[in-house]
Amino acid sequence: MPFGVDEAGKGPALGSMFAAAVFLEDRTALPDGIADSKRLTPARREELATLIREDDEIAVGVAEITTTRIDDPETDMNALAVTAHAEAIDEALSGLCDDSVSGLCDDSVSGLCDACDTDADRFARRVADACSISSGLDIDARHGADDDSTLVGAASIIAKVERDAHVAALADEYGPVGSGYPSDPTTQTFLESYVDEHGDLPPCARASWSTCERALAEAQQTGLEQF
Repeated sequence: MPFGVDEAGKGPALGSMFAAAVFLEDRTALPDGIADSKRLTPARREELATLIREDDEIAVGVAEITTTRIDDPETDMNALAVTAHAEAIDEALSGLCDDSVSGLCDDSVSGLCDACDTDADRFARRVADACSISSGLDIDARHGADDDSTLVGAASIIAKVERDAHVAALADEYGPVGSGYPSDPTTQTFLESYVDEHGDLPPCARASWSTCERALAEAQQTGLEQF
C-alpha cells in the first residue's frame, strides 16, 4: 500500500504548519487533476480535497504544528517538519483497520515524503524513526516530490486546504491577516497595527520569526521615542 506526505505553511510568520499523509491501495483511485497544490486554484484544491476525503478507499492523516510548538527554543523547523510528517502518517495508519479501509492492517506500506531537508535521505530516516508504527514501514523522500508524485500531490492539496482554512479562521478573528508570509504587505500591516494597538504580538504570530521580532522591536522603539 503506497502513501504520500507533504506539508504546508512552513515559512509563514503567522499561524500553524500542517502536514498531510494520503494512503490508498490503488493509485488509480485518486481523482483526476491531482497536482502540486501550488499549481491549482483554491476552488480546485477544495474540490479535490473533498473528493479525496470522501473516498472510502483512501486514508488521510493530518498533523498541525502550532505557533507554540514552532516558538519552542528546544526545537527547530527541520525537526518540526519531521514530527509533522510522522504524526500525519501515524494518524492515517491508525485508521487502516477501520471497516472503511479493510484488509490493510497487516500489509507493509511504502511511501514518499516531500523532503524538507537539504539531505532527502536523512529526512526520510528521521521521519521513519519518528513514526509510532515502524513495523513494515518503508519511507523515501525526494525534493520536488509534490510535482513528481500524484500521491504526494494529493497530500499537498490536503495540507494546503487545512492551512488555508486555518488562515481564514485567523482572518475571522483578527480581520485581514493576508497569507501570513513575511513578504505579504497585508501580513506586515496586520502585525504592525496589532503591535501598535496592543503592545505585543498576536497569539497567532510566530514570535521567534525575524519578521515578528522586528515588528515588536520597532513598536517598542517608537514608544520610547514618544517619551
